[in-house]
Amino acid sequence: MAETAGESNEVATILLVEDDPTLRSTLVFNLSRDGYTIHAAADGPTALDIVSRIGENIDLAILDVLLPGLNGFQVLRAIRRDFDFPVLILSARGEEQDRIDGLELGADDYVVKPFALRELLARVRAAVRRNAIPSRKPPSVLYRGALAVEPDRRRATVRGRELQLRPKEFGLLVALAREPGRVFQRQELLDDVWGSDVYIDERTVDVHISWLRGKLSDAGMDPDCIRTVYGAGYRFMIQATDEPHTSGSNLIPASVTQDE
Repeated sequence: MAETAGESNEVATILLVEDDPTLRSTLVFNLSRDGYTIHAAADGPTALDIVSRIGENIDLAILDVLLPGLNGFQVLRAIRRDFDFPVLILSARGEEQDRIDGLELGADDYVVKPFALRELLARVRAAVRRNAIPSRKPPSVLYRGALAVEPDRRRATVRGRELQLRPKEFGLLVALAREPGRVFQRQELLDDVWGSDVYIDERTVDVHISWLRGKLSDAGMDPDCIRTVYGAGYRFMIQATDEPHTSGSNLIPASVTQDE
């Protein structure tokens, strides 16, 4: 079942996926009153059908976890194959592992039921506002050793072989590779990649960095190119070049960037 409400002048379209009809109607009413265009679905397959039709125009998805047909995590995984719009998870389960699972799959925020309506609406406004602000635009291609990162095309290659990165992994790679040798605190990376208005445990960064290192290593890069600075954060250890090198990873000498 799908429904559309709130044809507004706002350039903000929200996909709401919630199987509880009372909560769904309440959220549709309040979000529409705030000026958003709402596409609502009561199950996973209907949500993905909406995404397949208007995914390029969605500014935010509010996604319940316990859904008929496909659960919220399955829907999120399918969304993240093609789209990077913010996703806010709703769940009656507040266990830490459930939060981590959602964030690792690419969710941007996680709200536990029951929740205060005003808080949810504030989080929605923050996510939509953040998504509408263009990020700092780095050069069209970042060459780092054998690695080439193309932020505009959301593409990273090692010696011509494309890496299969999740959206947040790619965001971390761009943030780190933009300034080789600089130490980034975990909170800085959270603010840059997830957004400063999202409440996420800093350990989420560690998990995504671990995945990113593994994929770089599998592609033939030195996993130490992303180095942990204990008590501080992470730094990218490959010097910037005008074009990619095909041999070695061109690590910045440790004497220049001694870890603390």
